[in-house]
Amino acid sequence: MTITEKREIAEKIKELISRLISDDESQENHSESKTLKMLTIKECAETISGLSEHTIRQLVAQNKVPFIRTGQGKRGKILISKSALLDLLNKSA
Repeated sequence: MTITEKREIAEKIKELISRLISDDESQENHSESKTLKMLTIKECAETISGLSEHTIRQLVAQNKVPFIRTGQGKRGKILISKSALLDLLNKSA
């Protein structure tokens, strides 16, 4: 095998590694964008200034914002999607 052939092979390997790295990075960015961030009522109030816990509870009670309740009964913790809350507030603004 000549030096020229070795260099061509090394260049091809380098190109393949570069493609693999860029594919991995694009998959990481894609999976991060699909991550769902859930907030408690308190975290919602801390995240959005001017919005009280009471107001968030009212939005939940009126079914204006989608939520899930963890645990059983009325004592279960309420979790709200951060993106859903921001979408609701952007619509009403």
